[in-house]
Amino acid sequence: MTAPFGRRRCEVVSNEPAGLYRLVEASDTEGPRPSAGQFYMLAAEHGWGGADGRPHLARAFSVCRVRGERLGFLVDPIGPGTERLAELEPGEGLWLVGPLGIGFSAPAQSARPVLVGGGVGLAPLVILAEELREAGRDPLVLAGFRSAGHAGAAALVGPVALATDDGSAGHHGLVTELLSRELPENPAVYACGPPAMLESVRSLCSEWAVPAELALEEAMACGFGACFGCVVRTRTGFRRICVDGPVLAAADLDEAWVVH
Repeated sequence: MTAPFGRRRCEVVSNEPAGLYRLVEASDTEGPRPSAGQFYMLAAEHGWGGADGRPHLARAFSVCRVRGERLGFLVDPIGPGTERLAELEPGEGLWLVGPLGIGFSAPAQSARPVLVGGGVGLAPLVILAEELREAGRDPLVLAGFRSAGHAGAAALVGPVALATDDGSAGHHGLVTELLSRELPENPAVYACGPPAMLESVRSLCSEWAVPAELALEEAMACGFGACFGCVVRTRTGFRRICVDGPVLAAADLDEAWVVH
């Protein structure tokens, strides 16, 4: 789906806990329905920019779920922008631009979809899992979190195999350790999370010759390709995550794909 021109004001309709994260939902009456893997640029209508001017720019968020006109975003309050978004109350205004970028493609009929999320990287996998189930496909969802408190967000996606860094829920270790057990079973892998996790997914899937699509996470200044601030290295040159992604085929990424 293509975003309408310009930003538009939406009204926040709910803000509920999702583990130690927040699920912020807003009513978007004018935009098209997003596809799994697409994202929005978000900024609060008020309180955006304090005494020191921060936050300066809108923040990029994958859409987590869609309920009619309601768009849901999974927010981890770790900085001035995300903290302001996490405290939005029903009735407040939210500026958004989107849906933007390229989302996930459908898996081959012969492959079982395996979804791998790390932290708030679970967000685009929630809407993907719903789309797959509506199409009669039953995905296996693997999700890794820092702790059991953060893992409470897994309830958004339905049945899930958990891994936690501290062992407080599910497997004590990395979510990619769960993934390694599934790779001989003809999966199609879809993943979103921090770069180190995604590189591990890319490497594992390359080793097993398994098709994989990665929704890359990166700070974005504009969201529509003008600033070149979110480039990654691929086998055919540099690509902008916001317009050439955020979903890219893992096989297209260079081994040193993260650019800093």
